[in-house]
Amino acid sequence: MQRVDGRYQVYGNPITRSQSNAADRWQQMFVRKFGHDPHERYHLKVEDNPYLGAELGLRNVVRVPAADEATDLTALSSDGVLISTIRMGFGHYRIAMAGASAARAMGFTPYWLDLLGIPGVTREVIDWCNTWYSRWSRISQRSAAFNRWIWEPVTTGEPTLPGVSTVLNRWIVGWPWRFLKTNVKDHKMSELFAGLHEPFPADLPVLTAHMWNCMGAVAGGMTNVVDMMFDNWPMAFQVTEGAKHGVQSPSGYYGFRAMRGFDDRGRVVDHPMPPDAIHFTGHHVDHELVDNIEGDCAARLERMRQGEPRRFLLTMGGAGAQRELFEAVIAHLLPRIRAGKVTLFVNLGDHAENWTWLQEQLGAEAATAHTHLDWQDTTTLVEQLRDGSASGLHVFLHDNIFHAVYATNLLMRVTDVMITKPSELAFYPIPKIFNERVGGHEMWGAIRSAELGDGTVETRTVPQTLQAIDLLTDASDLLELYCEQIVKQKSIGTYDGAYRCVELATGTRFVR
Repeated sequence: MQRVDGRYQVYGNPITRSQSNAADRWQQMFVRKFGHDPHERYHLKVEDNPYLGAELGLRNVVRVPAADEATDLTALSSDGVLISTIRMGFGHYRIAMAGASAARAMGFTPYWLDLLGIPGVTREVIDWCNTWYSRWSRISQRSAAFNRWIWEPVTTGEPTLPGVSTVLNRWIVGWPWRFLKTNVKDHKMSELFAGLHEPFPADLPVLTAHMWNCMGAVAGGMTNVVDMMFDNWPMAFQVTEGAKHGVQSPSGYYGFRAMRGFDDRGRVVDHPMPPDAIHFTGHHVDHELVDNIEGDCAARLERMRQGEPRRFLLTMGGAGAQRELFEAVIAHLLPRIRAGKVTLFVNLGDHAENWTWLQEQLGAEAATAHTHLDWQDTTTLVEQLRDGSASGLHVFLHDNIFHAVYATNLLMRVTDVMITKPSELAFYPIPKIFNERVGGHEMWGAIRSAELGDGTVETRTVPQTLQAIDLLTDASDLLELYCEQIVKQKSIGTYDGAYRCVELATGTRFVR
């Protein structure tokens, strides 16, 4: 990142000297807090992924203590794609899995790098940031005032305090994610991850599922980096000069291309993002889901015609928020489950405490739930559900994040409707009911899906969510509409974003 006349620049757009100095202080805070050594060497080893090696061909990159235990990484460039991600909730793992799935379908070996899985400054810094993010997310779900006046402005960059000037609003909320000063702050922090990337071949194709991965890879000298951008609301903190950016929607493309709203003074940014740095790719979706869209939608409509119970999938995100909503949805559906009108799949991810909590809420009904706590049991059930019937309440809980995330992928193919917050799941090809967002940036995922016609608008209250459930249970028109639109969207490449990102990184075209 260049600093000209004491001011950092992003694509030629300078921030102020005071903001530049603040970004330097932010970096130095982490250096002091975690004792960062810029000369530290990373010895890395490649090994099989024990969880999704069979499904996605994944191989893990891990850190080892000594050089003689490390793998020679020069060979990775011949047929490999580095998939770089972070466990922050489930969304960034989900994007990375889509990239890995597409890479494998295109003949490449996906090498999995989780910055939180690497001992050292990467893990320490990101874990510190993630702890605070999760804490504020949970508070936002418990306090309407905090959510409206603090969390939504921070996550969107949109000032909302009444009777206060725009400039003062932006000062009050500190470092909103939308502004260039936040981009520089994140970039300076991510420079501490440069050493981790130095053992890799500089020209190795890299797909990143979070901007810190992208910034760290570029800072480490990697020259072939593609960022699989998340959400549908352009924010400056996602931009990494020196990388290519795969954007999921045309509106997102415009927002990033124009760097719209990225200046914290409310001015138009002088130098837009160059066209060779930004690419409209489409939604980042796994090959297995895209390849089977027509058959899966046909199966949904056939189950509806045969009068089978409507299958709902309820997902709890990695942050573990929205428990009260979960309780309300399940309580609403239990009578319909007992009457044979609904089958409910609940994926609790890898959070055992959520199952403890849910059992308490269910009371005696907990004994009637079918629990799936083993990966083999989950995969066997999914295979049975492709052509078989389903009834009752099914709870899925796994002991690792790979199975926790991928269980939703498997269940989507045998589910009629998914109930989820408008996170990265908003971009997936399944009929969706969107419950209330967690952070204002998620709002635009629901808007994207609703306009494409593969999901509802965001239902921001419990009664609205329950109304949507009833509409999609008792009538046929919405399910028919959503399935029809999903098939149409596939035909024009809406869900091809993961393939396109692999193409950008490798230069290899995907042929369906």
